[in-house]
Amino acid sequence: MSDLSTSSQAQGIGLSNPIHSHTSRQMLDLVNRLHSTGVQVDIDLPQIAVIGSQSAGKSSLIESISGITLPRAAGTCTRCPTECRLSRSSEPWKCTVSLRISENGKTKTEKFGDVITNKAEVEERIRRAQWAILNPTLRNAHGAQHFLTGDDHGANLELSFSSCFVSLQISGPDVADLSFCDLPGLIAGVGSAGNKSDIDLIKNLISTYIRRPSCIILLTVACETDFQNQGAQELAKVYDPEGKRTVGVLTKPDRIPTGEEPNWISILCNIKEPLQNGWYCVKQPSSAEIAAGTTWEKARKNEGQFFASTAVWSDLDEMYKKYLCTSNLVERLSTLLSDLISKRLPAIQDEIEKSIIVARDALHSLPKAPSSDPRNEIASLLHLFARDVARHVEGVPEDGLLQAVRPAQDTFRRVIRMTAPDFQPFEKRFAKKKKIEKAEFLMSEEGHEDFAILDETVDNDSDNGLFDDTKSEPWSLNTSQRIIPNPDAIYIDQVMQRANDARTRELPGNYPFVVQETYIRAILKKWRTPAQSLCRAVYHTLGEHIEKLIHSHLGAFGQGQLAQRVKVLLHDHLKKCMERAEERIDWLMKLEDRPFSLNTHYLADYKEKFLVHYRTAREKDRNPKLMTAIQQYAPPPSSFVFKNSSGAAPSAPTGIEKVLAGLVEMGIVGIKPETLTKLIEPDGMEPALGIMADRFADNVPLAVDYELVLGVERDVLETLYRGLGINGDHGDRICKELAQENATIAVRREELTKKLERMDLARQQLLQIGF
Repeated sequence: MSDLSTSSQAQGIGLSNPIHSHTSRQMLDLVNRLHSTGVQVDIDLPQIAVIGSQSAGKSSLIESISGITLPRAAGTCTRCPTECRLSRSSEPWKCTVSLRISENGKTKTEKFGDVITNKAEVEERIRRAQWAILNPTLRNAHGAQHFLTGDDHGANLELSFSSCFVSLQISGPDVADLSFCDLPGLIAGVGSAGNKSDIDLIKNLISTYIRRPSCIILLTVACETDFQNQGAQELAKVYDPEGKRTVGVLTKPDRIPTGEEPNWISILCNIKEPLQNGWYCVKQPSSAEIAAGTTWEKARKNEGQFFASTAVWSDLDEMYKKYLCTSNLVERLSTLLSDLISKRLPAIQDEIEKSIIVARDALHSLPKAPSSDPRNEIASLLHLFARDVARHVEGVPEDGLLQAVRPAQDTFRRVIRMTAPDFQPFEKRFAKKKKIEKAEFLMSEEGHEDFAILDETVDNDSDNGLFDDTKSEPWSLNTSQRIIPNPDAIYIDQVMQRANDARTRELPGNYPFVVQETYIRAILKKWRTPAQSLCRAVYHTLGEHIEKLIHSHLGAFGQGQLAQRVKVLLHDHLKKCMERAEERIDWLMKLEDRPFSLNTHYLADYKEKFLVHYRTAREKDRNPKLMTAIQQYAPPPSSFVFKNSSGAAPSAPTGIEKVLAGLVEMGIVGIKPETLTKLIEPDGMEPALGIMADRFADNVPLAVDYELVLGVERDVLETLYRGLGINGDHGDRICKELAQENATIAVRREELTKKLERMDLARQQLLQIGF
C-alpha cells in the first residue's frame, strides 16, 4: 500500500518525471518547440486534448498535470479552451498568458499582460483572459489589455462559450515537456436563459481537435454519474472507433454510489468499454482542500493513501494498480505522446517541406510587394510600358496590333473599290435586258474579292433578247435573263445627253471636262464615310490593345489606381490622335476633290484597256456577227504554207483574216482581232477614278497609321508624367498613394509570409534532432 504513496512523492509536481528517458524528453521538448512556432495552425502536430462532460473533473486533472490553479468562480474555467504548453527549464518558473483570437477568417496571437513569476497570480490572469475572449465587442473597442484591470468585466458576458482560447506557456525546473488542451465540457442542456446553439458549438469545437490523427484523446469520466449519460465517450468513438488513441480517465472515485463499484472496476480493468491504451483512475483534491492550502505534493500523497486504504482499489491485482494515481497516468501520457511524435516526425518534416513550397508559390503568384521607393518604381514601370507600346505599334510577329488592324484596312480598300461607277455602254431602255460584266483585267490585277458585289436578283423568264450567246464571258453582255438594273448604273445615252447639255463654245467633237469632273465628284462623296469608319475601327482596336498592355504592365501594381489613371490619360491621348487622323482625312478629301494625276502612263494604260472593254461590248450589241467572228477567229498555222494537202493553192483569206492580212500589207503588224473594236469614243472617267481610288485607298490608311497608330506612341511618356503629376511638387505623395497595396492582397501576403516564417522555424527545430 505504501508503494503508491512513495511513487507519487518521488515524481514531484505535475509531469516533471526525472526518470523519463533522454529520447522521450527530447521528443516532448521538440513538439513543444514546434508548437511555440505556431506551426500547428498549418500541420497536424501531436497533442493531448482533454475532453469530458461538464464538471467531469477535467480542470482538476489539468491543474494536477500543470501544477497551477485554474479559475473556479462562475464556471468560467470551461467556457473556452485552455491550451497548456509546458517545457522543462533550468531557469526559474514563469508563465506567459496569450490569447489566440480567430475572427473574420483571420487568426492572431496576442500576449496578455506581463510574464508571471508567481504561481498565485495565474488563476486571476486566466480569469481575465477568459473575460477578454467572451466579450469580443468590448475587446475590439478597447483592446484585450483593457481586461487586465477593473472588476466588472465578468458581470455580463457577451458570449457563453467561444472557440478562441487562452494559451499558457509554462516553464521551470519542475515542469514537464508536454502540450495539451483543456476543452469546454460537453453539455446536454442550457436552461431557460441559455443558448441552444452552445451545445453544437462545444461539440464542433471538440471535434476540430479530436478528428486529427495526431491527437491523443484524454477522455475524462466522473464516477459519480452514470457512464452512459456523460456523452463524451460517444463523441470519442466517432473519431476513434477502435480506441487506438484514446486514454480513459476515471475521476472522483471517492463519490461512487454504494454498490456501483464493480461497474467502475470492470471499466478500469478494460473489460467494459475497452480501449487500447486502457483506463486510469485518479483522485484530485477537492475545492475545500485547495482553499485550505493543500500543496500539490500533499495532494499526490493523499491520492496514494486513498487508493492504498480503500478496499475496492487496494484489493486490485498488481497489474491493475499501475492504472491508479495521476503519476502513472502522467507516465503513460508521456510515453504515448513521445512515441507518437517519433512516428510522426518523418511525416511532419515532409508536410513542412511541401507546405513551404506551396506557400512560396502562392506568395510568388501575388503582385510584387510595394517598393520602398515608389517614385522610381512607377517611373520604371511607365518606361517599360512605353517601350512595349512602341514595339507593338512598329509590329510584333504574332497576334500583334498591326495584325488586328489589317482586317479594317482590307475592308476599307474593298469598299473604296466598290464605289467605282457602273458604266453600261448601251442605252438605258435596255437596262433590264443588257448588262456588261466586270472587266476581266481588273479582276486579274486587283483580285476578285476587291470587286465582290451583292448578288443581283434576276428574272429567269428568258426573252432571247438580241443575243443567243449565253456564255458568261468577262467582256460579254448577259441578256439571257431578265436583269434587275442597278439604280446607280450610268448608261451611255445619259453620258451623251449630259455631254451635249454641257457644251458651250467647244469645237465639233469636243466636250467640256466638267462632264467627267461631275461624275468623279459624285463618286468621291462616297469615300468620306468609309474613311471615317476605318479611323474609328482602328481607334477601337488600338484602344483595346492599349488596355491589354496597361493591364499587363500596371494591372498588378498597388490597388489598380495607377492602371486606371493611365487608362484615362491614354484614352484622352488616343482621342486626340483620332481627331488629328480625321483632320488628315479631311485634308486628303480636299486634295481629291479635283480630278488630277501626274501618273500619265498608268492613266493611259487604263484608258486603253477600258476603251477596248467598252467598244467590244458595244460592237457585240450592234454587230454580233462581227464580234462572233473575232471571238472565233483562229490564226493560220504558218504564213509560209502556200498549198493544202491536196496540192492545190490555198483559198484567199476572208473575214477577220483578210482584214489583218490587209493591215500587214500596209505595214501595220502585231494587230490583234479584238483591237478592231477601238471605234468607240474614249471614256476617261473610270480610268481616272481607278487611279484616284488607288491613291486614296493607300493614303487614308497611311494617314490613320501615322496619326493614330504611330501617334499613340509619340509623347506618351510626357503625357503620362504630366497627367499623373509624379514629377511635380507632390510627386512623392502621389506615388505613395498609387503604390498602396490592395488590402486583401496585403493581408494574404502577410498570412503567407507569417506561414513561411513558422515553417522555417519549425524546419530549423527539426534539424536539431536526428531521426
